[in-house]
Amino acid sequence: MHKKPLTDFIQNTIPASNETLTAIAAHFEEKTFLKNEYFLKEGNVSNSYFFLADGFMRAFTFDTDGNEVTTYFYTRNRVVFEASSFFMHTISTENIQALTDCTGYIITFEKLNLLFHSIPEFREFGRAMLVKEFVAFKQRTLAMINKSAEERYENLISSEKEIFKYARLKYIASYLGITDTSLSRIRREFSKKE
Repeated sequence: MHKKPLTDFIQNTIPASNETLTAIAAHFEEKTFLKNEYFLKEGNVSNSYFFLADGFMRAFTFDTDGNEVTTYFYTRNRVVFEASSFFMHTISTENIQALTDCTGYIITFEKLNLLFHSIPEFREFGRAMLVKEFVAFKQRTLAMINKSAEERYENLISSEKEIFKYARLKYIASYLGITDTSLSRIRREFSKKE
């Protein structure tokens, strides 16, 4: 089937016929982002929803002192978009950048809305994606409050080991809400346990 990584991803999320999957996939265009290229730059309004079939991206913003803070990592088989800017048509305060060459399938806000209103299965897929991402966001927010840095590191390495393959340690440290030095110490302690 054409655009198989995309249709497989949708099929694994919600049941749909091959005919429906083909109709959905027809609205997506193949897209490549080269290493270091931006999917979204702060100051712009996001109008793209991207299924990342292969590659690795990171979202980041700047704190009040001008330091980069990583807010999210996108590994393959993930949907990439900045929700508030995409749905509310507001200016993004986040950047999303490819850390490796990335390939996938992209759709505009207008075409996505068309699919939501015309294909019930896609509407269900969209709902499932939003719930999944909202839950992940909530868990991460709570972990920053009620989990130690060591626990956050352990959770990341057990659930998203791929991040350590592609992301610089300073990106991982800022994502975990700790300093580079703390991350080095935690990594040393964990390597002694293994």
